Amino acid sequence: MKLKKIIGLFFLVAIGVGAFYIYREFFGSAVKLKGKNYTFIYIENGDSFEDVISHINSENCIEDVKTFTWLAKKMDLDKNIHPGKYRIINGMNMRKIINLIKYDKQEKVKLTYNSQIHSPEEFVAYTAEKLEMNEVEIEDYLADDKKLQENFKLDPDNCFALISPNVYEVSWAIKTDDLFKVLKERYDHIWNAARISKAKKIGYSIPQVITLASIVQSESGIESEQERIAGVYINRINKGMLLQADPTLKFANKDYNAARVYDKDKETNSPYNTYKYKGLPPGPICLVGVEAIDATLNYTKHNFIFFCAKPELNGFSDFSSTYEQHQKFAVKYQKEMDKRGVK
Repeated sequence: MKLKKIIGLFFLVAIGVGAFYIYREFFGSAVKLKGKNYTFIYIENGDSFEDVISHINSENCIEDVKTFTWLAKKMDLDKNIHPGKYRIINGMNMRKIINLIKYDKQEKVKLTYNSQIHSPEEFVAYTAEKLEMNEVEIEDYLADDKKLQENFKLDPDNCFALISPNVYEVSWAIKTDDLFKVLKERYDHIWNAARISKAKKIGYSIPQVITLASIVQSESGIESEQERIAGVYINRINKGMLLQADPTLKFANKDYNAARVYDKDKETNSPYNTYKYKGLPPGPICLVGVEAIDATLNYTKHNFIFFCAKPELNGFSDFSSTYEQHQKFAVKYQKEMDKRGVK
């Protein structure tokens, strides 16, 4: 009788210990990160269940990988793998980790496209660095005449126009076509019926408006000035004059932050050198904000064909309709730049 009680007691203790172990592993703290509050795991498109376990194991955050693998299968993780970036927090239990991936509770990646991205090449490099996709995939899309024409009415020369400055939140594992669908949503939001109609009224295509707006935006950040500057460039185009836009030289020379432009810069043999080639350059020279697009569409009608930054360097310009008057303004500006030691 005593033996039966001892056996029964031993059995109960074993059950209790097992239950405690299961509770501790499944519901208690399973993640033990050394010196970190969290870490990330990255699940790629096409990853198998074994790949997922390997990614988690590579971070050394779970000691009992066998138990985790067993539970993950019991919870059907092998049938519900979602690629993406997942944050694993110190102290997290196994079930929470499994549910993160099973129910696609991934952490989105923020893509900040702004004036710090100057060219399609920089866009490609930045995007590939932030996401799973590689540079070749993005370059192939930007070189695909058919896709660019169908989706944006653009071509490889002006493809930079499809990117609108914004912060985009996407999956780390987003596919290339899906990324460009996200960009197209923003593009279509900006190029609504009203703006398309204004572009037609001034006789410019969307890519041409964006290209001109990129030059205008690079000249000044003040909206009222942008409208007047856009008027100057449109007057020059209508008169068959060279644009002679300094920002296009900076772009051609890849010297985006140059404070001044010199005569030697004007010798650059590039289609973006508007001191050599008439009309608009092939594409935009920067990512263009809505404000500059609207300023270009609503450009001020006047007779000015020259402008020069005011010597106060306050973002405003002096406008003139004769070269003689322009030269007077230019001399004042150059003297002030020399006085300040701006090279």
